[in-house]
Amino acid sequence: MTIEEFVTDTRVVVTVLSFLTFIGIVLWSYSGRRAKAFDEAANLPFADDEQDAYESGLTARADAQNREKHNG
Repeated sequence: MTIEEFVTDTRVVVTVLSFLTFIGIVLWSYSGRRAKAFDEAANLPFADDEQDAYESGLTARADAQNREKHNG
């Protein structure tokens, strides 16, 4: 076995393993068992916005109450 044959065989093995890994990831990501977890993960960016809106609503309400106390 020459070095060229060894390199070629190694490339073939790495390519096949990479392809099988890719297929495994695709099957895993589209499996029905993971749908709920992926839906929750997809909504994570919006969770911060809802929390920020809630907190700023509380802050605005507290500011309004403080103004009423000082003006009232």
